[in-house]
Amino acid sequence: MIAIIDSGIANLRSAQKGFERVGADAKIVDDPRALRDASGIVLPGVGAFRDGITKLRDGGFVEPLLRAIEVGKPVLGICLGLHFLFSESEEFGHHKGLDVIKGRVVRFPEAVASRNGGGMTARLKVPHMGWNQIRIERQAPIFKGIPDGGFFYFVHSYYVVPDDEGIVAATTEYGRRFTSILWRDNLFACQFHPEKSQTLGLQLLKNFASLA
Repeated sequence: MIAIIDSGIANLRSAQKGFERVGADAKIVDDPRALRDASGIVLPGVGAFRDGITKLRDGGFVEPLLRAIEVGKPVLGICLGLHFLFSESEEFGHHKGLDVIKGRVVRFPEAVASRNGGGMTARLKVPHMGWNQIRIERQAPIFKGIPDGGFFYFVHSYYVVPDDEGIVAATTEYGRRFTSILWRDNLFACQFHPEKSQTLGLQLLKNFASLA
């Protein structure tokens, strides 16, 4: 059973339906003790970092989640769930994360240097919303059947900056190159929403389920 953490900060049913469509047994759990018996764990999230991390802590999920990662249980972070894994976030102030991944969460700039040069700048629409491509940097187990340049659905105003670029599995361009998938041992995390990314998103969920 794959446990989808219910911390009140995500459209959990869409993630569950995604796993069901690929034949995986996934349950939404609001009791942190359920993580102990799960074969894999999904950490989803939408909204503000501060509210989300507070709900995770208040719900008692932090310690069981950290133990699951430590013992090698497959874990998948999605969107804000990716951000939670980092040391800190600058979203609406300065907030501590789970510190599983050393690094920080930063906001997209409102303007970027124009590709035409000449000191010109171009406005960047924030949030980054819609379909965009990934560039595979390392072949992770969850990439089976997913091509380099594949499109996934993004909705976010902040992105992660890991201290160790060796854990970056894929990147995406939006005003700058940013990390869209991380992979370290049993830990996977993506900035996009696989449950909203049609065929390739379902393939990624299927690949994760096969590891759990």
